[in-house]
Parts: sequence; C-alpha cells; structure tokens
Amino acid sequence: MKNRTKNKHKKRSSKSSLIIKVSLLLVASLVICVTAYAVYITKQAEHAANSAHEELEGREGSALREEKVKPVKDNVSILFVGVDDSENRGQGSENSRSDALILATLNNKTKTIKMLSIPRDSYVYIPSMGRKDKITHAHAHGGTLSTIDTVEQLLDVPIDYYVRMNFNAFIDVVDALGGIEAEVPYALHEKDEFDRNAINLEPGLQHLNGSQALALARTRKQDSDIERGKRQQEILTAIIKKASSASSITKYDDVIKALGDNMKTNLTFSEMKSFLSYLTQGMPSIDSLTLEGTDDMSTGVYYYKLNQESVDEASETLNNHLERNKKSTSLTNNNSDQDNAVGNDAKDNKDAQ
Repeated sequence: MKNRTKNKHKKRSSKSSLIIKVSLLLVASLVICVTAYAVYITKQAEHAANSAHEELEGREGSALREEKVKPVKDNVSILFVGVDDSENRGQGSENSRSDALILATLNNKTKTIKMLSIPRDSYVYIPSMGRKDKITHAHAHGGTLSTIDTVEQLLDVPIDYYVRMNFNAFIDVVDALGGIEAEVPYALHEKDEFDRNAINLEPGLQHLNGSQALALARTRKQDSDIERGKRQQEILTAIIKKASSASSITKYDDVIKALGDNMKTNLTFSEMKSFLSYLTQGMPSIDSLTLEGTDDMSTGVYYYKLNQESVDEASETLNNHLERNKKSTSLTNNNSDQDNAVGNDAKDNKDAQ
C-alpha cells in the first residue's frame, strides 16, 4: 500500500516537474525571442537614425543656450518642419516651402510637452532674406537653418533640435502604426499625395490611414491657418498616443523604416532613445498653443499678421516650460518696414489652399 502511494507521489512529482520545466523553457524561449526582437529593432533604429542624422553647417547650437543640452536630463525643444518636396509640384527638398511648423518644448521633470503651431503665412522677419515675408518662405530660401533662425528670433526660444519630415514619411508612419483616430470637423473632399481627388471623409471621429491623415492635416479651404495648426497638433498627438500604446510595439520596425529615408534631424540615436522616458507611463500630457493674428490683404498678397501680445505670451509659456529666464522680444516688428515681400509672392495669394 505504501509503495502504491509512493509511486503515485513520484508520478505526480514527475508530472509537476515536467510542467515546470516546460514552462521555464517556454518563458526562456519567449525572453530570448523578445530580446532578439529588441536587439533587431535597436539595430534597425540605429541604422535609420544614422541615415537620418545631419548637422547643419554653420550651426553648432542655439545662441540662446550657454551650453549644449542633453535630453536625458535637461528640458529641450524640438522644431518639427513638415515639407512638401513632391516633384509633381516642382519643389524638391532644397527649395520646398515648409507646410507645417510645430515647436515643441519637453520638460524632463514633469514629462510634459507643449506644442505651438506657427501658421505658414505668418508675416515675420526672415534673417537670411533680410526682410519680412511669409515664414513658409524661410525654408525655400535658406533651408532648415533659415527656418530655425527665423523661429528663434520670432519667439526668443532656443531651438535645440529639429526634425524635418516630408509627406512620404508622415503617410508611411501613420500606415505603419495601423492608422490613427482623429476628429474630422466637416465633410472633406481633398486631393491625395498624388494630386488625385481621392480623399472623401465625413465629419466625426474617424479611423484614418496615412493619406487621409495627411489630407486632414493640410486642408484649410473651409476654415483657417489657425484651425489647420490645431488639426496638425491633434494629429501629431494621435500619432504619439498610438505609438505609446502596447499594441504598437511590434510595428516599430515598419515605423523605423518609414522614417529612415524621409526624415532629417540633428538628433543622434542616443538622444532619440532618451525621449522614450516620456512614454514609459503611457501617453504624456500635451498642451497645445496657437498664435493669434489677423488676415491681411492690404498689399494684394495674403499674409497672417501676428498679434504681438500673443507672440509674447507664447514665448513666455514655452520659456517657462523650459525653465529658463525670459528675455524681452519684439522681433515680429523687427525691420518693421523692410516689407518688400510682395515681389516673388504675387503668385502666392493664399496659395496651396
């Protein structure tokens, strides 16, 4: 009787031991697979980051900084520059206008983000041109460096990093994430990236693919540059939200590939990895800001004349978020009337509507 009990106990022990061993083997295999995938993704990301990295000639850092910042410990700013370098529009990467400008400040202590949209037709002083013109023309005249200098002078906020992305990257990133959720304010009938009348959206919360998200980000036929800027911020927030979700982890490979050939930045791979801390607790808190102003057609060309109080308020808010001392600015009035901006802009009457 005792032998039977011992045999049963041995059998149960053997089965339990086998289950434990199999479980441990499965866990070990899973860990190995996850680790291997993480290493693969890291290598892919490093390769893409190296391909996208560039240093702007003539700019070692912001003149508004006493020393170079480090995103792993400092509050930093990033200027996102969206450009249309479509050959269909005869643009090309060198002489394309900036179609979207968003300046983001990131506070490392609170893990919060503030985003300011700058309307593309804002009438500002452009240092590389030596006169005032639409801010979208800064990139067409002097590339990313000219755009950075213009935004820094406008807001008196240091720009530590920039990310310049074309429309292909935007579309591919949204598609790689499986689309995003965004609010469509009205019935939308727009051209796609190939200039085909292919985008038709109904108002309300929609699940959008890359082409649809781009059309929503660019349209301004039924409202204004201000509303357009708000939509761009909402779309960028939706992308960050989707990227920070657990369901997107397996999609990072495609996201990385999408960015590799269609993005340029002065961020190194190591610096990029520092920003992952903003996603460790899920979606970070994002505050959206806008610049107020008025439409102006007094010269026969459309400009968006910025309200100086709004500029000063945005400047103070962003500088406070960066935790740096505010300096006075009135740079939207700089060279107040070296205003010969009409010249090459006559064809641009509220262009790209």
